[in-house]
Amino acid sequence: MGTPAKMAKGDYRNHTGPLSGVRILDLTTVVMGPYATMILSNLGADIIKLEPPSGDIMRHVGPMKNKLMGHSFINANHGKRSIVLDLKKPEARSIALKIAKESDVFVHNIRPAALERLGLDYDSVSAMNPRIIFASAVGFGSGGRYSGKPAYDDLIQGIVGIPTLVHEGGGDVPRYVPTPVADRSVGLYLSSMISAALYAREISGHGQSVEVPMFEVLAQYVLGDHMAGLSYDPAQGGPYYTRLISKNRHPYKTSDGYICALIYNDAHWRAFFNVISTPDMFHKDDRFSSQSDRADNIDFVYAFVAKELEKKTTSEWLVLFEENDIPAMLMSTIESLIKDPHLKDVGFFSFEEHPSEGRLRMINPPETWSETKSYVSGFAPELGQHTYEVLSEFGFSPEEIDAVS
Repeated sequence: MGTPAKMAKGDYRNHTGPLSGVRILDLTTVVMGPYATMILSNLGADIIKLEPPSGDIMRHVGPMKNKLMGHSFINANHGKRSIVLDLKKPEARSIALKIAKESDVFVHNIRPAALERLGLDYDSVSAMNPRIIFASAVGFGSGGRYSGKPAYDDLIQGIVGIPTLVHEGGGDVPRYVPTPVADRSVGLYLSSMISAALYAREISGHGQSVEVPMFEVLAQYVLGDHMAGLSYDPAQGGPYYTRLISKNRHPYKTSDGYICALIYNDAHWRAFFNVISTPDMFHKDDRFSSQSDRADNIDFVYAFVAKELEKKTTSEWLVLFEENDIPAMLMSTIESLIKDPHLKDVGFFSFEEHPSEGRLRMINPPETWSETKSYVSGFAPELGQHTYEVLSEFGFSPEEIDAVS
């Protein structure tokens, strides 16, 4: 990544990234949608975040230094401009439609029935702007019986079987992955679909509606590994990629801590048996002699490695594994991850002075571009910080703005 581009304080519209010049009206809240539009902001899009008077719910989740500036909100909404409109007021809806008329993308995670009641559904918006990309982040696809149901990360993790997988893999009870993997995975997908739709518009000249359902996207994510024998009709065995749900698949305990190692292919195993002074074992023990044999005996294989790794310290194993080209890494804590030397090398973090929140550790975009660079173009906004600025750009008077915000 090299040295990160200097953050342009409050410069939300003069980004030089690949999406510079794209305007996005963002009605998303919580994590999935804001994470997607944060990515698009880093790529140069001007994100106008339309919030209700109470603000995005993540503004209220601490820790925080100041009211309505929760840590998760700060990390998912930098580089955006916040406007407040009470969409229950007809005049506010008219303003939202006017902004949409002059935008490239309208993105929301409002349930379809509620959006239609607001008069901000695809038919209404596209009638004013046929070039609009209307991106709907929904819980469940509109063609199914779950359409319109509420969806949150925990619910989607549950319905795609992730807690079951955790339990099958040795968890004492079914558990959710302790990060919003549904929100963030589908947020990544949503940002990709919006980018693809913008490209398609450049070819066709007209916009379209794009629906991204959490359930279906994460089902694809999980079943790509765990459909296994059910991929075939008739079935060739049951579900599960057995290596991934082995009860012995976890960081290995060493004599003084833990290490994450993956002795995976034949070359790794030959090297490992040399390291532990049993070079003939690869050929003599059929349980280790091929990828298929190891997969068929995966619980035993992992247990065997675990017993061996208890004999040396973490640092000793890291040296031996690196010398023998066996994949291994330290097991981080959140605190040690933040201090990781590689992240320092690539400029993953930078420190900036937020006008109200003080010194912040900012996460820079992880990708690199040779020409149209991505970068964080500004701080997470205070609630309604840009209402007057943005609405004035669209020709509204101070009195009109006061009446709707």
